[in-house]
Amino acid sequence: MSDETQLLFLTRAGYEGDCAAQVQTVAAEAGVHGFCKAKSDTGYLTFIAHDPEALAHWFEALALDELIFARQLCLAGETLDDLPADNRLGPILAAIEGQEFGGVYVETPDAEATRPLMRLCRKFTKPLEQSMRKRGLLDPGNPDLPRLHLTFTDTTTVIPGWSHPGQAAPQPMGIPRLKLAKDAPSRSALKLEEALITFLSPEERKDLLRAGLEAVDLGAAPGGWTWQLVRDGLIVTAVDNGPMADVFTGHVSVEHRREDGFTFRPERPVEWLVCDMVEKPSRVADLMADWMARGDCQRAIFNLKLPMKKRQQAVMDAVERIADRLEDAEVDFDIDIRQLYHDRDEVTAYLRRV
Repeated sequence: MSDETQLLFLTRAGYEGDCAAQVQTVAAEAGVHGFCKAKSDTGYLTFIAHDPEALAHWFEALALDELIFARQLCLAGETLDDLPADNRLGPILAAIEGQEFGGVYVETPDAEATRPLMRLCRKFTKPLEQSMRKRGLLDPGNPDLPRLHLTFTDTTTVIPGWSHPGQAAPQPMGIPRLKLAKDAPSRSALKLEEALITFLSPEERKDLLRAGLEAVDLGAAPGGWTWQLVRDGLIVTAVDNGPMADVFTGHVSVEHRREDGFTFRPERPVEWLVCDMVEKPSRVADLMADWMARGDCQRAIFNLKLPMKKRQQAVMDAVERIADRLEDAEVDFDIDIRQLYHDRDEVTAYLRRV
């Protein structure tokens, strides 16, 4: 590939500006000067650095989980334009000649205009991998080699790039392959499932979601998040004045409490608190911080519903409220926040005592 002078980020369509604002902030903190190129509703943006060496140094330390609104990232080379429809492989193979990769992601932004390209990406992946293996450019699964990213922005244009193993999303386009079970009460179950695989390693999930642990689900009805926790073996107190799905009737692991989620408190501390209530982010942040400060839970996964404008600022304000409350209570904590694929106009946070 040609000299890499830009970073490429995939994001939720409509959130390009929010993602760009955070990328600019993180870059400035790292001492990297440059600018973002972003167009609304395209689902991607690029960060152009004035100094390629500074960009490369920053990229070595950059991880996807540092960024709230980015689904995928890679260090990108020069865009390949005017690819012939009958021979897209040729120019791409020529651009990566002399390099070796441990894996390949053929991707496209998840936006209205580019969504039809997903089929092209799927069909193109296998022939590309076969051609790369023949040329000695691909050693599948080698953990010491970078991953190749090819991001199609239309049928004749692709942006080549690469990432280190474990640096970018573990799925193409940052979209996990999750399937909603037939007995799930709502599609919101997928939001919690994605949060668990995003924030917890397989070892942590086995240890922290083992059978017998207790959890509280605030604003539970109809029960998508409760259902997910029960599947992992937890005993759940579902708090909501509304009705729960019939699947929970008489369920030995679920107690439905018809109470206000903002005033309910458990009789004894629980391991997990989850919350997907439609409320102002500041109010939810205060509630989560209060539970954590009082010792009512050890860990919390919750969603913050975002306003139409100043969304990044709303997230930062919520984090500040949580930090102020827990620092006053002398509680050490960590918090991770990401906008997940199954989120809409919201972000998901994982808050825990340390």
